[in-house]
Amino acid sequence: MGSLIAVGVFLFLGLFVGGFNERRHYKSLRERERATRSLKLDNCKKVVILNESVLEQRLVIGSTVVSIDYFKLMITGIKSLFGGKLRSVESLLERARREAVLRMKEEVPDFSMITNVKIETSSISKDIAKNHVGSVEIIAYGTAIKMK
Repeated sequence: MGSLIAVGVFLFLGLFVGGFNERRHYKSLRERERATRSLKLDNCKKVVILNESVLEQRLVIGSTVVSIDYFKLMITGIKSLFGGKLRSVESLLERARREAVLRMKEEVPDFSMITNVKIETSSISKDIAKNHVGSVEIIAYGTAIKMK
């Protein structure tokens, strides 16, 4: 009976603390995206820019690791038994991608644009079903260009 109560307490904490942290992260992402929206991004390999208008260009990288909370981990494990869409994992990936892109943009605030943007994803723990903490690492990189 005691272990059942402990599991219930951890699930309750995971639900509310994890939800609170996720809402706080989304709020932070929105505010930071508003602050950096003047910096243009594109994923084209070739950009037509006159060479004489380019002042500086350099590689920029933004990376992040985001972990899933225990409540979502348990729900994901149950849903994976039946198949279908795993919304809790989708929100994890969305937050991680947005955070990586923001970190890349925040590295070069005075540049004009970032081109050839690529986003790479890797899983840190491979087996969520075995109760390993599910974490993803996202790396966003591109070429920042400062123009006259």
